[in-house]
Amino acid sequence: MFVVGVSAGIVARSSGLIADGLDMLADAIAYAIALAAAGRTDLFKAAAARTSGFVLLTLGIVVLLDVIRRLLTGEAPEGWIMIAVAAVAFAVNLNVLRLLRNQRSKEVHFRATVTFTQVDVIVNLAVIVSGVIVIATGFRFVDLAVGAAIGAYVIKEALEIIKEANEAREAAY
Repeated sequence: MFVVGVSAGIVARSSGLIADGLDMLADAIAYAIALAAAGRTDLFKAAAARTSGFVLLTLGIVVLLDVIRRLLTGEAPEGWIMIAVAAVAFAVNLNVLRLLRNQRSKEVHFRATVTFTQVDVIVNLAVIVSGVIVIATGFRFVDLAVGAAIGAYVIKEALEIIKEANEAREAAY
């Protein structure tokens, strides 16, 4: 789904949609890391969560750099593409979140994947709203604001995951 999101974001010239797609990439990586950590030691699980946090941090920085680039180039996004792709992603992420919540695991690596999916749902809604505003008003800066907000939020969540993973690592020793 991240390939679709990023590709559609490039075609639609939407920082918000690109941010959404990159966030999906972070999720895929986090899920793979969480699966690799299942059944492993607490120390391994803490390292897995920490790795997920650093991946998320890197992608958040990339999103902010894209927002700056688009601010300087003055490209107007395509609202209909933003809405269509974000709506599909929203439906997928709601289903994934429902499946994850049914697991009820309290382990740090698993909580990181739930956090990633919660971020995705918020991101999807923000992109949909910004697409509506772009269509209704032609105001392109709302997409940049959403992209910047997504990037900042992703960075905040990444730092929290890293902090929690470090605490879990210390507890594992």
